[in-house]
Order: sequence, then C-alpha cells, then structure tokens
Amino acid sequence: MSRARFIVRGLVQGVNFRSTAADQAGRLGLTGRVWNRPDGAVGLVAEGDAAALASFEHWLWRGSRSAEVDAVERADVEGGPRYTSFEVSWSPAD
Repeated sequence: MSRARFIVRGLVQGVNFRSTAADQAGRLGLTGRVWNRPDGAVGLVAEGDAAALASFEHWLWRGSRSAEVDAVERADVEGGPRYTSFEVSWSPAD
C-alpha cells in the first residue's frame, strides 16, 4: 500500500475537478480525499497500489474536461491505510 499527497495548480476550482478526480480514483481502486485549497489549488491524498497511484497522477495532469492544469506536485507519505473510500471534502480535515 502506497500513499501520496498531491497539489494540483491551475484552473482547477469550479470546473468539476474534485468530483471527476474522485470518480477516477474509484475506478483505479484508490481511497483518500480531495478538497479545494484557499489558494485556488486542489489538494488530494490518495492511497492504494503504486501503479494505480502513478496512473492517477498521470490523470491529474489532464484533470476534468474544463480544467487547465499548470502543475501537479506529489509527496509520498508513510503510514498504513487510513481511508475506506475516496471522498470529496470541503477541507483536508473533513
């Protein structure tokens, strides 16, 4: 089990990014959460198979249909499984 935190920058709020990211994560068998950040970016934490995380990171560069992604930052995180599904949140602490 691998876990990573992502920050996606660009035109990613108000373009259905969070819900499509949650759908994509679910298709890949990932768990975690996604939320809008106050700086206009989207934050995510995802956990699951390393290959699925790599596929998810690749998808994040495209994003939802109306998104314009400028950057995707990834930080791998230690620890065991924390989530049981992939949720859209209002903040990282929800």
